[in-house]
Amino acid sequence: MQRPQSITDNSNSSNDLKHLKSIDSNAVLSPHSMIQDLVWRKVIIIAFIHITGSYGVYLLLTVAKWQTWLFLFLTQIATSVSITAGAHRLWTHKSYKAKLPLRIILLTLFTMTFQFSCISWVRIHRQHHKFSDTDADPHNAKRGFFFSHIGWSMVKRHPEVRAHTVDLSDVMADPLLRFQHKYYSLLLLIIGFIVPTYIPTLWAEETKVAFFVCACLRCVIAIHMISLVNSVAHMWGNKPYDKYIEPVESKMVSFLAAGEGFHNYHHSFPWDYRAAELGGYSLNLSKLFIDFMATIGWAYDLKVVPDELIKRRVERTGDGTHPVWGWDDPDLSADDKKFVVMINKTRNTDGVFALDNIVSFLRQQFNISFSK
Repeated sequence: MQRPQSITDNSNSSNDLKHLKSIDSNAVLSPHSMIQDLVWRKVIIIAFIHITGSYGVYLLLTVAKWQTWLFLFLTQIATSVSITAGAHRLWTHKSYKAKLPLRIILLTLFTMTFQFSCISWVRIHRQHHKFSDTDADPHNAKRGFFFSHIGWSMVKRHPEVRAHTVDLSDVMADPLLRFQHKYYSLLLLIIGFIVPTYIPTLWAEETKVAFFVCACLRCVIAIHMISLVNSVAHMWGNKPYDKYIEPVESKMVSFLAAGEGFHNYHHSFPWDYRAAELGGYSLNLSKLFIDFMATIGWAYDLKVVPDELIKRRVERTGDGTHPVWGWDDPDLSADDKKFVVMINKTRNTDGVFALDNIVSFLRQQFNISFSK
């Protein structure tokens, strides 16, 4: 995989975005010759994982043991959260901070998802936010459902995507992320395919079934659940926070993608660790996970948008303010930044589990009482 460009000057990013939006608002995209744009190596990889995943569906429905069903379900949830709470909210948007144990867990699970290296994922997603739904957006939804859902990963990048870059200095400075990026292919083979194929054999599952179901099918499910955010959540839904941007609110996508469907809100306030104002835990599994990690001391400095700022944004909808990708972005106005509420601030702890914190968390969230 091509090494992502690591550092760039963002001083002209606002002007770049205005230029791109002015082009897109006054002109129809030139027709693309999809056959000429195809990168056949990527097409073959995507086709292979879908063919093997389809066979995995057949094996799952006909011969797979119940333990394999359960293992697929649990690993699918865990890896989905690693994308949403890890690559997305932690490393791309820096909406909270995480202790080393949590970062290792999230990065390990993320490696299983077949979603590029974490550094590459961050580059793509930051560029998506910086130049959302323009030709500089890697999965520009204005090029259609199929393109924004999965087609973009099988074709050459648009010239505007190559011409406009984003700052990756923070993730490039992280030794964990650099290690995963450098050895991504080997780690994907081991963690993403060999390990999930081996584990089901411990309950006497056939190796063939384990491979096609727990490795290949799991990857296909992860690809499409997260891709719904790029396609459906940019096309069909309401826009309560900013009607002039393409992202929408979709409860269906939020349920399937671990809380990532409240996309109009997220593009308005990308540095909010909740990625939503409303919805609760049932539609935001990633928030539940981060809140629990904060309870045991592994997540801290959770950034939240106060109600006053949300109200102000709703009232000024349509004022032309473009979205920004994260907390330290220079385009985030000082006026917005001073209203941020920081919850669960870091304490002088080593991140060990605190039983009293866990009991308090369960009591508050689920009304569970503990008798002495």
